[in-house]
Amino acid sequence: MLKRFLFQADIRIMMIQTSVRMRHLFLLMILWGIVFFPGTSLFAQDVLRGEVRIELEQIRGFLVEAKPPLNIAEARMAALRDAAHFFGAIIYGWSFHYDIGERARNIEEKLELSPLGTISPEDHRLEITDLQINGPYIYLWSDYRPNEAQHYRLAKWKTGSVRTAQGYGQSSMEDKYGALEDAARAAIRGMLQGSERNRPKEASGFISLTVFPRFWMDKGRWAAMGRFRIEIQEIRPFAVH
Repeated sequence: MLKRFLFQADIRIMMIQTSVRMRHLFLLMILWGIVFFPGTSLFAQDVLRGEVRIELEQIRGFLVEAKPPLNIAEARMAALRDAAHFFGAIIYGWSFHYDIGERARNIEEKLELSPLGTISPEDHRLEITDLQINGPYIYLWSDYRPNEAQHYRLAKWKTGSVRTAQGYGQSSMEDKYGALEDAARAAIRGMLQGSERNRPKEASGFISLTVFPRFWMDKGRWAAMGRFRIEIQEIRPFAVH
C-alpha cells in the first residue's frame, strides 16, 4: 500500500511539473510569436494573393495608334503597378460620396472616391511569384505581406455594418482604373436600391475591394467586374432639400 501511495504521489508531482513546464513553454511561444489568438493579427504571417492579366499586344482600336508588344520586363512592371493598386484598394479602400442622380430633376449621377491609403509598386513586401503566357496575355500572380497596421485595417473591413456587393463598370480605352471606379459606383447603387424604398439624393461611406477585379476589353472600352465591401454611413433623402 505504501509503495502504491508513493507511486501515485510521484505521478501527481510529475503531472504538476509537466503542467508548469507547458505553461512556461506556452508563454515563451507567445513571446517568440509562434502562437497568436484567433481574431488578432499579432505575429500574423498571412499573405495576400492576386492574379493580374496584362495584354502583351496593346492595340486599342482603329483610331488609336497601335503600340509595340510588351516584353516580359515591361509586363512585370505593369503587373506590379496593377497589383499595388489593387492591394491598396483591398487593405485601405476609399471613402466615397455618391450623388445618386435623377434625370427628372436634372441631377447628374456622380461618385467621388478618395483613397484612404496606397501601396507603392516598389514596396519590398510586394512581389511577382509566378507568370504564364497564354496567347496575347500574360498572367502574373502577385503576393503581398501586410504589416500589423495593415492587418488591423483588413480586420476592420469585416466588422460592423460592412456588407459585400458586386458591380460591373466601363470606361474609355485610356482609363483602365476608371472602369473599376464605375464598377464601385454600380455596387453602391445596387446596395442602395436593395435597402432603400425611396431613391435617396446622396450617400457617403467607405468601400474596398475584396479580391482582385477582372478586366477585359468590350467594344473598344475597358470593362471591369469587382466585388466590394461597403459601409454606408450616411444617406440623405430628397426631402432634406
